Amino acid sequence: MQRDTKRRRSEEPERRPSTPRRRRKRSPFANSMVYIVTVCAISIVLAAVGWSLANDMLALNKAETTATITVADENDFGAVVDQLKTNHIIKYKGLFRIFAAATGGDEEIAQGTYVVDSDMDYRAILNNLSSNSASRKEIEVTITEGMTVRQIFELLEKQGVSTVEKLNDMAANHDYAFSFLQDIPLGESNRLEGYLFPDTYKFYMGEDPKYVINKMLVNFDSRVTDEIRAQIEETGYSIRELLTIASMIEKETDGTDRANIASVIYNRLNNPSGGTAGFLNIDATIQYVLPEGEVVSEEDYHTVQSPYNTYENKGLPPGPIANPGMESIMAALNPNSSNYYYYALGDDDLHHFFSSYSAFQAFLNS
Repeated sequence: MQRDTKRRRSEEPERRPSTPRRRRKRSPFANSMVYIVTVCAISIVLAAVGWSLANDMLALNKAETTATITVADENDFGAVVDQLKTNHIIKYKGLFRIFAAATGGDEEIAQGTYVVDSDMDYRAILNNLSSNSASRKEIEVTITEGMTVRQIFELLEKQGVSTVEKLNDMAANHDYAFSFLQDIPLGESNRLEGYLFPDTYKFYMGEDPKYVINKMLVNFDSRVTDEIRAQIEETGYSIRELLTIASMIEKETDGTDRANIASVIYNRLNNPSGGTAGFLNIDATIQYVLPEGEVVSEEDYHTVQSPYNTYENKGLPPGPIANPGMESIMAALNPNSSNYYYYALGDDDLHHFFSSYSAFQAFLNS
């Protein structure tokens, strides 16, 4: 057994002790070259990035493009930056934000709609989004006589001046500093009915709704002079009551008969024992509370439950039903002297006036 074991071991290959490999040492020259190449590569990348950032900031080598930017909320700078990026006016939102914060430009932007282009550097873009910007888009809007607050606000939204929601909120809840509004409670947008003076206005697109409404109120304040207010006081009616009469004249007139319609209204108001027994019976007051486009029917005279229904409620409605122009205001102040209680539109598109109900009915049946 011992002999076999020795033989087996003698047949195993002889193991040689291992020697550790030596690493090749890189020459100092090679190390220097690697370092130089790495530094150069990083420098080239940084230079390229820096050049791209500089191009964006300074508006260099940009494709020409123009965009309309709307600042709906001057406190939402992020939405403005998103628009600039989406419209390819800027490339780097983060860089623009940093620049704006560092220069205070993010605090200078104002509500409105502006035209900017890719030739503008960051400073120019911010300047063009401010209230003093020459690129702020302006539009003419004509408010016609007889338009309601609702119709005016819908028109302003259509023209891009503001939104119906914002205008309604400002009309209902902002306390404007005018004496003629002081007794009208806040809470409803139609509290300004009658006071948004019909005229042609210039507004900035995306304008502050408070400024839009105030501009129309200032116009009313200047048109209804102290002399006119003194005349109103002599009538015994308040400004609001006279505007209510003027608004009914505006909605009922054929354009030639304001003073005669005024006389009918006063005759009905002042003689509750004659004519219409103190009821104004004005279709336009019912129209005011009906859905837009719905025509007043005879059934509505008795079914519409509203203080604006002048077939069911004596005297004046709660307030104006439209925004009258100066002709209707002056007609309300200076009605014709007549004994008319009725009028009807003829085939000639003019109103015909009558003192008696029988004459009125005869005309309708003719």
